[in-house]
Amino acid sequence: MERVVTVVPEAGLHARPASKFVETVNEYDSDIKIGREDGDLAPAGSMLTVTGLGVKSGETVRLVAEGDDAEAALDALEAVLSTPEGEG
Repeated sequence: MERVVTVVPEAGLHARPASKFVETVNEYDSDIKIGREDGDLAPAGSMLTVTGLGVKSGETVRLVAEGDDAEAALDALEAVLSTPEGEG
């Protein structure tokens, strides 16, 4: 399963939003990867990988999940990325 999501938190995928994203990835059994919409994918369960993408607010990322809970994982990750910081 694949989904393209626009990053909403003002900080982009840095610090707190990235930490919450990685925590959420690790709650699921599926193999989850993240990357820029037109770039290579990398494991999404690594804080270094996620912050290393340098994704800013308003930019899009591509999420790919494979496994029994892939759809639930993508739903949860989309919620993390599309919720302004300080909400939720």
